[in-house]
Amino acid sequence: MDTTTLAAFLAMDLLLVFTPGADWAFAITAGLRDRSVVPAVAGLIAGYAGYTVLAVAGLVVVVASSATLLTALTVAGAGYLVWLGWDALRQPAVLTAAGAGTGAGHGAGADGSSRLRVMLKGAGTSGLNPKALLLYFSLFPQFIDPEGGWPVATQTGLLGALHMTACAGVYLAVGVLARTVLRARPAVARAVTRASGVLMIVIGGLLLVERLAG
Repeated sequence: MDTTTLAAFLAMDLLLVFTPGADWAFAITAGLRDRSVVPAVAGLIAGYAGYTVLAVAGLVVVVASSATLLTALTVAGAGYLVWLGWDALRQPAVLTAAGAGTGAGHGAGADGSSRLRVMLKGAGTSGLNPKALLLYFSLFPQFIDPEGGWPVATQTGLLGALHMTACAGVYLAVGVLARTVLRARPAVARAVTRASGVLMIVIGGLLLVERLAG
């Protein structure tokens, strides 16, 4: 796998990663609510790590080609996004003077969600998103050469690692930037959190409608 192929994949992948969606909404909400955005981003990456393992094992094709599995995944993912969106609307972030985000019942430290819980939410956000499965299924094969010098599994793993690295960098920047810019603007922070919640609900609804209509 040559550097030109990797550069072309990274350019295409970054276009997708930079497109706002459920991951962005979750990173922004975490940046405004929690003391650190790292657990949230780690959770998002864990979800993609699961897809990478599936892709390396060759199971992505099996899952993506099963209408039943895709429908079940879509329904679960859509419901999860709607739940996260409603939670963001119900308990919008409030920034403290120290810059740590809190929400009603979701403050940082002892009063907030644990890092593990935030990570699990992040993993659910990316791991239950059928768009991620289709990304691995449709984009990856375009950059994999079965006749190349590297095994297909190795090429797939490398592309997965590049995608996870891109996601980590972008989502960390999004979460940190959201908190830094809105630190002194609590009213705007609450509005952004609510907007993120609405976005997650809309995405969840569209995923559900798209799958059921198909």
